[in-house]
Order: sequence, then C-alpha cells, then structure tokens
Amino acid sequence: MDEEAPVVGASQPMTALSAGSRGTSQSGVGLYNERLILSLIRRQRSLAKVEIARLTGLSTQTTTVIINRLEADGLLLAGEPQRGRIGQPSVPYTLNPDGAFGLGLMIGRRSCDLVLMDFTAGIRARRRMIYPYPAPEEILAFAEREMPNLLAELPVAQHRRISGLGVAMPFELWNWEADLETPPGALGQWRDFDVVAELSRRFARWPVRLCNDATSACAAELTFGAGASYRDFAYFYVGTFIGGGIVLNGSLFPGRSGNAGALGSMPIMRREPNGDASLQQLIRTASIYRLERRLIAAGRRGTDIWLSPDDWSNFAEPLDVWISEAAEALAQAITSLLAVIDFEAIVIDGAFPADVRGRLVAQTRAQRARIDGQGLTDTVVVEGSIGRDARAIGGAALPLLATFAPDHDVLFKD
Repeated sequence: MDEEAPVVGASQPMTALSAGSRGTSQSGVGLYNERLILSLIRRQRSLAKVEIARLTGLSTQTTTVIINRLEADGLLLAGEPQRGRIGQPSVPYTLNPDGAFGLGLMIGRRSCDLVLMDFTAGIRARRRMIYPYPAPEEILAFAEREMPNLLAELPVAQHRRISGLGVAMPFELWNWEADLETPPGALGQWRDFDVVAELSRRFARWPVRLCNDATSACAAELTFGAGASYRDFAYFYVGTFIGGGIVLNGSLFPGRSGNAGALGSMPIMRREPNGDASLQQLIRTASIYRLERRLIAAGRRGTDIWLSPDDWSNFAEPLDVWISEAAEALAQAITSLLAVIDFEAIVIDGAFPADVRGRLVAQTRAQRARIDGQGLTDTVVVEGSIGRDARAIGGAALPLLATFAPDHDVLFKD
C-alpha cells in the first residue's frame, strides 16, 4: 500500500474520514446539521444557501458557516452566481465528486465486483471476477490482488478521502447449493466465515461494513437514483436470485431483524411446463439462474449472461420465455405487497441490460392488469435507474453514508 498524503486544499485534516467518523471534534448538533445539508444537496442535486436555510429551518448565518466549512473541506463546490433576481446573486452548491470516496466489494453468486466510487456515485475504477460459485479464499485473494490496481486510478493525494470499504453480499449463501448446482458442501465455508473480520485484517486502514446485496441495491436506488422521487416504494432487484428492499417515509426500512424486503421468498403460483400449477417462492421463477438453465438447455453457455452483461440480444427464445414467466410472477408478488402496504411505486431493476429491464417492466404491468385488484390502491411500476451496478454502488455507499448521512439513516448506523 502507498503512504498516506495530506489532502490538498482541506481546511483541516480529514483523517477522520478513514475512521468513518468525520467531525468527531464537533458537537453532535453541528455534525448532524452538516450531514443534513449534504443529504439535501445530494437529493436536490444543487441548492443555494437561502434554499438550504429554508429547507432545514437553520438561520442564514448558521447555514453560511456550515456551507463555508464544507466547501473548505472540499465536500462542496460553488457554482456560477445566478443573477436576474432582487438582491445578491444566488450561488448554487453541489457535491464535489472528489470530496470523498468509497470502496465497494459486491460478492455475488456468479461474479464479484470491486469498485472505487466517488462522492456522487461515479464509478472511478472497477475490477471483476467471474466464477461458477463464490469461494471465500478466492474472493479475498481477488480483493487483495486488485486493491492496489484500483487505488492506482486515484491520485495519491486523494487516498485519505476514502471513507472505507463496504461489502454487499447475499446472506446465508450456504442455503443455495441446490439452486446453483454447486458441488455438495462447496458453499459450506460461508457458514462460519467472518468476511468483515477477514477484510478488516487485510485492509486495516479502513473500516469495513457489511449489508445484504439486495438491500444495498435498494439503498443505492433511494440515495443516488430515481427512488428519491417516492416517499414509499418496494424494490425488486433481479440478480442470480431475486431480492428486494422496502422504503417507507423516505428511509430504507430494515425490519426488526434486518430482513425486511426479503421479497424473493414471497409465495407465488408457478405454472409448470406440463400445465400444472404449484406454490413456489418468487426466487424460483423470477431469478436469472432460471434463464441460465434455459440457455444451457438450448445448447448455449450459461456464462454468456455474466460475460456479456450489457448485451443479451442473441439469447432469443430462452430470454423471451424467461421474461414472460418472471413478469407473471412479479405481478403476483406486487399484488400481494399492495394488500399489506399501499406503496406509491414498485421499482424493478437488476443485473441485465436496460432493454431487458424495459421489457420485463412492460410485461409486468400487462400481467398486473389481468389480476383482480379490487380493494387495493393502485401503484406505478417503474424501472430502476442504476442497473447492474446497484449492488456494488450500494456497497461502496456504506462507508460514505455512515460518515456523511444524517443519524436517522438507520441502515448505516454502527
């Protein structure tokens, strides 16, 4: 690893960034106000001081002091003054992409991504590994081997602006051997494997945080994507296995055990090829592993899904059938969800090309129209805005949001 270098242009040392607790010398109220202002600017993209004061209820003087400090710390950028109004020109402030960085490790069932993300969710660098199934030691070796190459993409002077390492991965991986068709016991190592402890030992300079992969994707949509437009929404992420998340009152709802939004476990009626219907979990129909099996049955390589993540144009009939089945299953699951909470929106995203996402959402809407919805409040079914990077972005966001999000952001509390 390279030596740490001082931050250029910062008004005070930012070593607290790498400890995940920026501003520990400030009062709790002051730190909260800083985080609140950063979150407002992130959501609105650009805000002037007078608008920030109005939205927060802070005095103009307090707002100015905080904005000036955040700008001096390199977290905010001042835009061109907006003239044409009565009084002084209004200066819009935006987040500085170079203000802070997060590292993300997405451990999937078929692939693993290591990413370097900036303060506005831009992926600055990425390394990927594809495998038949995830093995702990191989993933640790991958992360240790590729981390220096990832950091080489960032000027040394900015390394101290890295907030930490976030890990997004499925929980209880060992339960999915049959569906992944792995050798018996291949995933058993995960049962007692402490991924946070092992990564912390290898990358001791940063705090390491862990979150379920689908929950991380939901947090990414809420924080960086179109999900911010809705106060309440249910989120489906279609990966190797489908998962999800729940957002209520503008905040991600983890539930009492952290397992709220386990939408892949919802029961749906699935029609078998012989015409019979059986009660199955959503995960066994609307998951990409089902498409993988269809491709293999058609004489294709299942790995083409992961080797060509942005172009499935030659998957032909297996893809058409999979989209149809997944849409029907999703429509059933959405109807069940609306019987519990009258969500403003249902967001569908996943590890597939944008055109596939569009087809899946369109067919899900069509299938919903065929289901009896009497007594239910209607909702909109919309496409997610981030795509296959949602889990990796959500992982990299963990240390950033732990450092900069308001305290009420329950998902990212220690």
